[in-house]
Amino acid sequence: MTYRSGFRPGLFDGQTILVTGGGGGLGRCIAHELAALGASIVLAGRTAERLERTADEIEADGGEVLGCYTLELSDEREVIDLVATILDDHGPVDGLVNAASNRFPALLEDLSLDAWRSTFDDSLSSAFLTAREVYVQCMAERGGNIVHLGADPGRALPGMGHAGAAGAALANLTRTAAVEWATAGVRVNCVVPGFVATAGLDAYPAFVQAALRSVDRQVPLRRFGTAAEVSAAVVFLLSDMAAYITGTTLRVDGGAHDGARGFLFEPPAPRNQQIFDGFHREERARFLDDGETDDDE
Repeated sequence: MTYRSGFRPGLFDGQTILVTGGGGGLGRCIAHELAALGASIVLAGRTAERLERTADEIEADGGEVLGCYTLELSDEREVIDLVATILDDHGPVDGLVNAASNRFPALLEDLSLDAWRSTFDDSLSSAFLTAREVYVQCMAERGGNIVHLGADPGRALPGMGHAGAAGAALANLTRTAAVEWATAGVRVNCVVPGFVATAGLDAYPAFVQAALRSVDRQVPLRRFGTAAEVSAAVVFLLSDMAAYITGTTLRVDGGAHDGARGFLFEPPAPRNQQIFDGFHREERARFLDDGETDDDE
């Protein structure tokens, strides 16, 4: 079995795409889909074993991974050297997907300054540095496409305020870069995932997992999303079909940004649901195996 993408085969033939955070979660899924559509993939992140696992999977499925690079993505010198090495080893980069992040729940009153800074380094500084260097060293001369993965900039995120603040900054960075780099033929966009049931949720504390079981009550489409549904949005924005789209922040959250209830509205039971789950190696959060809904509350 291979990735069941909704896009035409060969969509990214001849293109080299760098995926940061490609060792797991959404980055792993995105790397798989892009490779299945003909892209040559470069993976970057902190943990060699995770990157190599993704690379082995992609190659077993018939795709191509040009290399795996481990580094601290918020370290300026390391990122400058990374991009230079990629260009020397593999030639120009046509696309960049920034999927690296460090998500963890915390109330603001319990959040240390070190944890705050770590979130901004992992989610914002890393995206800025990789985008800047890919632009300066390559895309300024030949164009290209950049997609960041962020957090919803338009709503409060109680319990995840650090991630929300970094996400709002990333959305603004996306818009500014889109304007500054447009005349070079570079498009910059951001995708905001909602509740996606990847295996990374298994690392959350038990009380958070308990709350996540009732996510359907907060989402108009009444379910978790799949990694493939997020990946499809990223792939679209990287493709020529999105050639007139830049500076946008695209939510893939089942409508959660609008809320699922109102003081005059209680949603009925869901029906006629459509789910896209094209990632043949999807790893779902184990704690949800006994059911993800809580309609009896």
